[in-house]
Amino acid sequence: MIQAFGLTSNPRKELPPAVDDVSFEARAGHVTTLLGAPAAGKTTALRLMLELQQGRGLTHFRGRPLHRIAHPSREVGVLLGDVPGHPARSVRGHLRMLCAAAGVPVRRADEVLEVVGLVSLRDERLGTLSRGMDRRLGLACALLADPHTLVLDDPADGLSARESRWLHGVLRAHATQGGTVLLTTADPKEAARTADRVITLERGRLVADQEAADFARTRLRPRVAVRTPHAARLAALLAKDARTAQRSVEIVREEGNRLAVYGSTCADVGELAFRHGILVHQLADEIGDMGPGAPAAKEPDPPQPAVQGTAPAHDTARACVDSPATDRPSVDSATTDRTSADAPAASPPAQTQPDVRPRQPLRPSGPRPLAPLPSLPPPISVRPAPSPLRPLRYELRRAAGVGTGFLIGAAVLVVSALTAVLLARIGHTPQPRLLAAWPRELPLPPAALGAGLLGALAFGDEFRHPALAADRGTVPRRLGLLAAKLLVSGGTALLLALLTLGCDAEVLYLVYGRELAQVPADWLALSASWIGLVVGCAWAGVLAAGVFRSASAGFAAVVAVPVIVVPLVQKAVEGAAVRTAAGFPLRVREVLLTQWPFGGERWLAAAARLVAQPVGGALTLSLTALLCAYLLTTLRSRAR
Repeated sequence: MIQAFGLTSNPRKELPPAVDDVSFEARAGHVTTLLGAPAAGKTTALRLMLELQQGRGLTHFRGRPLHRIAHPSREVGVLLGDVPGHPARSVRGHLRMLCAAAGVPVRRADEVLEVVGLVSLRDERLGTLSRGMDRRLGLACALLADPHTLVLDDPADGLSARESRWLHGVLRAHATQGGTVLLTTADPKEAARTADRVITLERGRLVADQEAADFARTRLRPRVAVRTPHAARLAALLAKDARTAQRSVEIVREEGNRLAVYGSTCADVGELAFRHGILVHQLADEIGDMGPGAPAAKEPDPPQPAVQGTAPAHDTARACVDSPATDRPSVDSATTDRTSADAPAASPPAQTQPDVRPRQPLRPSGPRPLAPLPSLPPPISVRPAPSPLRPLRYELRRAAGVGTGFLIGAAVLVVSALTAVLLARIGHTPQPRLLAAWPRELPLPPAALGAGLLGALAFGDEFRHPALAADRGTVPRRLGLLAAKLLVSGGTALLLALLTLGCDAEVLYLVYGRELAQVPADWLALSASWIGLVVGCAWAGVLAAGVFRSASAGFAAVVAVPVIVVPLVQKAVEGAAVRTAAGFPLRVREVLLTQWPFGGERWLAAAARLVAQPVGGALTLSLTALLCAYLLTTLRSRAR
């Protein structure tokens, strides 16, 4: 069950909030529809419920708010807009990545692909899918973790009639098994045909909360509102005229002298009243109860049934949503008064041929699928994994599922080799800089820039598409996922650094001979500095992208280290008030009373020399500041 209390979005510039004090329930075992025209606030309400947008209000999913659920992806399946994923990722790879994020077996991807009918397209790229296939994949993503609740934003948008029937059949099957289904739509006919309960929104406010049968009778069917002091006489005349013309007309007697006429028009009612000299105070076309402030239509009293002007008796509990009488303006249509008050009806219009087409028979009350309900994927019988959910496997599948990282690595190797050859031809370049392809004019070598770019792209999928995250939008703030991203980006940077050195040395040997490809004498310290620089740039990109929620900001932070932070560190170290740290490695060696096995003190001394350098100190300072900022945002989000 979903219980939403007082959902209110933050106010916009000189405009009312998109959603204003909306409260409703979506019960288990039922399909509930949020109905409204575009910009009525349906999507905003869903985002407020899922805590993806700032605002006020509270939403309980089976008695608990989303942030109090250990594994939200196993409680709520979400589809907001298009399928969130990289267009170059394959269908099966995308689902397998989400399996790792949600902590479910990888075989679950094949199970949901079979249910939604995408087995033959499992190797297709997301960017090549049609609209219908994209909707099927979105439903597969929502069903992946076997959630109890499905929250879908206009899932049938752009689908054909056959695809829509299939989609609603799957949703009905989920509800029949005890699940909760909440979806949005702008089509009132679709809502009346497929839902058990319809919640109508208009301009961000709740207009009606009705069972589907009541909605079809009071809000979907167009009616003519008549106010006359001779209500009983006019009702009898309308019923007699309908029987004569063999038309289906329903007349409901309401409060006072008001009639609600279903199945007729203002012209027909006004003409009949004029011919019999009946005074009419109001004559207007309406759709339903016309909003929260208007009087609602009453049920006809069983002992005194409403006057029926049709030969066959129709079930008034639910109107036929496919009949010609329902092809009128939607719920948001306005009232149009046809006559002024205290005046007789206007002169009769030109005579027209009466509509003698019999109305189609009404369907039984409540939705009845025309075909057997489709099968759902089997339930997951695995023990819940501790939080966070398999972040390392998720990050490996995320990084290796697209070719962006491989293309960046190949570009780094090619640019580094060409730069090394060009620097060797120009001359006057030290051997370490020659092997690293690092000219003095550039703030960072190509390998460090490539590693920083790969690190900055680590958070791209989660921040661009919050619904892709393992457990809604706060997953990127979890420290387990951060550790996985740091580990994967660090390993990638280390591999890129070693490949760059090997590729540059091989190219220099092939072009110029052995003298330019020799290993320097102090290779240990230089290797530590090189690896620290490349891995540090990758980590700086990861942390900055996590703090600023932008890949561009993450890459900018990487470039800012040598451009801005290094000069500041150099100025601070060379100042008169600061003692130099040049002898720091020597003092560290003197402090060590014993020799470490396998020459461990040499590695420590190399690391100390790296930190003592201006670039190393600036990079260490930047990483410390970014890590503290990331932890601050993590604790701040958890406190909220």
